[in-house]
Amino acid sequence: MPDEPDDAALPEPEPDPPHADDGLDLARALTRAAAGSTPRHRARARGRARPAGTGRVSGAHPDDRDPQTLDSTLARLVDDHGWALDLRMRGVFARWPELVGDEVAAHCTPESFTDGKLLVRTDSTAWATQLTLLAPTVVRRLNEELGPATVVAMDVVGPHLPSWKKGRRSTRDGRGPRDTYG
Repeated sequence: MPDEPDDAALPEPEPDPPHADDGLDLARALTRAAAGSTPRHRARARGRARPAGTGRVSGAHPDDRDPQTLDSTLARLVDDHGWALDLRMRGVFARWPELVGDEVAAHCTPESFTDGKLLVRTDSTAWATQLTLLAPTVVRRLNEELGPATVVAMDVVGPHLPSWKKGRRSTRDGRGPRDTYG
């Protein structure tokens, strides 16, 4: 019959090895199955087989097991935690007199930096006005040091003033003490 497949074209299945009652055939099958999941077999499958008997080899190229310099270790720590901008801003706080000049630095100090805004406190309202006028120049100078658009704005606040609100009872919008100084 022409529709029937030719028996000679089909390969004959290999006969199963005879079953032994001692369990060695099961142990061999389990060993063959587990051999494909060992780290050495996986490395060879990826094409990175290590020479036999040499253990872990570093080679000519640097890797994580080589001694690291303190500079590279600290740089990796800063990058991992995202501290780069904070450290640069602390450097600006430390070099404030160098960046804004000795006279201006004698009358104002940076207090905080959040979301691109630098808060600077002055020791008098006159210096607060002066620094407000100098703010664009100071922001430009800080962005030259820190990178473009790091400092977006500079808020200038005056000195901490004494409060005339004493005691439990006080008025809002009161004009403070009047003729009490003389």
